[in-house]
Amino acid sequence: MQLPRLGIVVPCFNEEQVLRATGARLLALLGGLIEKNEISKDSFIYFVDDGSADATWSVLRELHQADGRAKALKLSRNFGHQNALLAGLISIKDQVDCAVTLDADLQHNEQAIASFIEKYKGGAEIVFGVRNDRATDPYLKKVGSRMFYRLMRGLGVKILADSPDYRLVSTKALNALADYREVNLFLRGVFLDIGFKTAIVPFDVRERFAGKSQYSFGRMATFALDGITAFSVVPLRLVAIAGALIVLMSSFLALYALIVAIRGIEVPGWVSTVLPIYALGGFQILTLGVVAEYVGRIYTETKARPRFIKEEELP
Repeated sequence: MQLPRLGIVVPCFNEEQVLRATGARLLALLGGLIEKNEISKDSFIYFVDDGSADATWSVLRELHQADGRAKALKLSRNFGHQNALLAGLISIKDQVDCAVTLDADLQHNEQAIASFIEKYKGGAEIVFGVRNDRATDPYLKKVGSRMFYRLMRGLGVKILADSPDYRLVSTKALNALADYREVNLFLRGVFLDIGFKTAIVPFDVRERFAGKSQYSFGRMATFALDGITAFSVVPLRLVAIAGALIVLMSSFLALYALIVAIRGIEVPGWVSTVLPIYALGGFQILTLGVVAEYVGRIYTETKARPRFIKEEELP
C-alpha cells in the first residue's frame, strides 16, 4: 500500500510566542512518522496566518527557511478561525491524501496524529479527535462548553461533544467540503453532515505552554451563533410557537374581560395593562432580533464575498 501524504494545517492568529516550539514539535512528529513508514516523505505542515498583528508571519518565514516542510499561507486580514482552517484545507487538498487540523498552541496532543493515521488506513474518511476530559480548562470555560453542546443538540444541530477542530480529513472528504459554498461555514457541523465513514480518537488536553488563548468568550458566543444559524431553524420555530401561545393567551384574557364587563365588575387597570405591554414589547423585540439574525446571514450569503483572500504563500 502506498504511504499517505499527510498535510498538517495549523491556523495561527497572534501566535508568535508558541510557533517556534510548535514548529519544532510538529516537524519532529513528521520525522518520526516517516521513519516508521506511516506516512510519505512528502508530508508537510501548512501554517495559515489569519491576519496576525504580531510577528507571526516573520516566525513562519524563519521556519520555512530552516525546513521546507514547514509551508505557510498569509491571509490579507483576519477572516476568523473557521475560514482560516478552510483556507488551509482547500489550498492543500490536491497535494495530500489526508490532512489533519489542530491549533497552534498544541494543547491538543499532537501525538494522537499517529492514531488518526491508523484509523484512516482502516478505512475512515474523517477521524474526529475527542477530548478525554477538560481538566486543564478554567471552571467557567468548562461550564460554557457544556452549555454550548447541550444548546446545540437541543436546537437540532449535528455536533460531536468535546470534539474541537482537531481531526483528520481524507482527500475524498476535502473534495466534498469544497462543494459547501456558504460564507458562514461551521466546520464541526459540515464534517458530520458529509456522511462518509468516520472514526473517533480520544486525546488528552495539555496546558498552553506559552502565550494566551485568542479564543475569547465573545468569539465563543459568535461561534455558537454561527453553528445554530447554519444548521438549525429551531429558533424561528420557537418564535412562531411562542407567538401562537401569546395569541391564545390574549384570546382567554379578552374573553375574561368581556365576562367581567358583562357582570359590571370594575377591573383595576394599571398593572394588568402595563405588564402585558412590557412583556409583549420585549417579546416583539426578541422576535425581531432572531429573525434579523437569519436575514443577516441570508444577506451575507447572497453577496457571495470570498471567504478568505490569500496575500502571500510559502510553498
